[in-house]
Amino acid sequence: MTPTRTWRKSSYTGNDNNCVELSLTEFETAIRDSKQPNGPVLTFTPLAFTRFIRFLRTMR
Repeated sequence: MTPTRTWRKSSYTGNDNNCVELSLTEFETAIRDSKQPNGPVLTFTPLAFTRFIRFLRTMR
């Protein structure tokens, strides 16, 4: 059985559903598209998520 996740999105998005939502736990970070809440979910370990964010910041 998959545990129920608590999803959150940035306060910068306002009421727009065109964003990424995060679900954080001690052991993983999950990411999904807010337009498709039942769609695919990417999951990362804490270390992998940190590296992913650092990579995205270099792409700016």
